[in-house]
Amino acid sequence: MTSRRVLTIEDDAAIRRGIVDALTYAGYQVCESGRGDEGLQMAVQRNFDLLLLDLVLPGAGGLEILKAVRVTRPTLPVIILSARGEEQDRVAGLKLGADDYVVKPFSVKELLARVEAVLRRSPERPLDTDLTPFKGGVADLARREVRFEDGERAELSEREIELLRYLVTNPGRAIAREELLANVWRISPQGVTTRTIDMHVARLREKLRDDPAEPFVLLTVRGKGYMFAANS
Repeated sequence: MTSRRVLTIEDDAAIRRGIVDALTYAGYQVCESGRGDEGLQMAVQRNFDLLLLDLVLPGAGGLEILKAVRVTRPTLPVIILSARGEEQDRVAGLKLGADDYVVKPFSVKELLARVEAVLRRSPERPLDTDLTPFKGGVADLARREVRFEDGERAELSEREIELLRYLVTNPGRAIAREELLANVWRISPQGVTTRTIDMHVARLREKLRDDPAEPFVLLTVRGKGYMFAANS
């Protein structure tokens, strides 16, 4: 089972280090940022199972980040990390859709308990994408193949599986090529050509029998990227 991915945006280096160490020891995959502007970019461009969000940050405030996250990931679990004197901001955060808050200073035990509780009750779970149906067939990612109603099959490469899985877990959302490079290829998009994304999408369409002129499974959103059609 893949461990849950957590993004923590906290400008206090000591607190952030403690959070990262505690979550990593507990088996989570953790990404971190000490700035609001950088954290905002990570929160909306990458895939996470939980966001731990400080409210007072350089570059962009926590409430600004929360608003942006609720647009792109409306059900992503969010826990606010706040100082005792920020009650008004905590209330504002909860009204914006935060799932819980932890008041500083907090113990590692309390933080882990709240993280586990929010993840248990959250509707945001990794989708069961091993079997992804589409018009005329099904993509069986566990068996690494596409099967069609007429009995034909097409084998999928490891990269094609990862690309399709990422698109499927974000149905109905246009995903930029740079985001795919960061999350599927796991490389920085800076200075890297995105032509490889287009080539892989073209091959996937061919295997899905998805007409490149009028695709119905993997859609091209002009000026934005690619999107898996939720009702394909």
